[in-house]
Amino acid sequence: MLDLDIVIKRGEFCLSIQSQLNSAVTGIFGPSGCGKSTLLSAIAGLLKPQQGCIVLDGEILFDSQQKIMLAPQKRHIGLMFQDGQLFPHLSVKENLLYGYQRLNHAERHFHLHEICQLLEIEPLLARLPQQLSGGEKQRVALGRAILYSPRLLLLDEPLSSLDETRKTQILPFLARVRDEVKIPMLYVSHALNEINYLTEDIIYLNTPVQ
Repeated sequence: MLDLDIVIKRGEFCLSIQSQLNSAVTGIFGPSGCGKSTLLSAIAGLLKPQQGCIVLDGEILFDSQQKIMLAPQKRHIGLMFQDGQLFPHLSVKENLLYGYQRLNHAERHFHLHEICQLLEIEPLLARLPQQLSGGEKQRVALGRAILYSPRLLLLDEPLSSLDETRKTQILPFLARVRDEVKIPMLYVSHALNEINYLTEDIIYLNTPVQ
């Protein structure tokens, strides 16, 4: 369960949100500039809200009154961006294992072979990122995020750089992650049809206060 009660201000931008999230997938929907990515950055620990608190499964990640700001690496949250952000000098296999190898054995809840099978990326293991299609890159980025065994997976418009054909190919893989891997996900998008494919639980963000 994720409890959010935060205010984020940057210049004239102001995002205020109060919500309790307890679904397998929660969609975050709204127009460009409404604060969707900003919200994920705050949850991941990349951005500090001005006030409020963030609590994940009973653990305080941020609390302005108690002056608690847990570092990103201590939150153990997975974050997947629009472009995947694979390391160009590493093979697909090396990219997949990047976070996994930094976990101790007790923290590893998934293994390379099972995630490769789930996402159908085994034939890609020896390739470099520049040898992959856009859809393949996103599947590899998703696999890397899962192998990190995060408590929560944040997906920041992961399909926005893909054409409609690629999107329809990737969405079923995200549904499989939802149903088989069972890591809670926050899925950010300005495409409501993508969110509706994965969940009925949606937070609607409006244009921020100016």
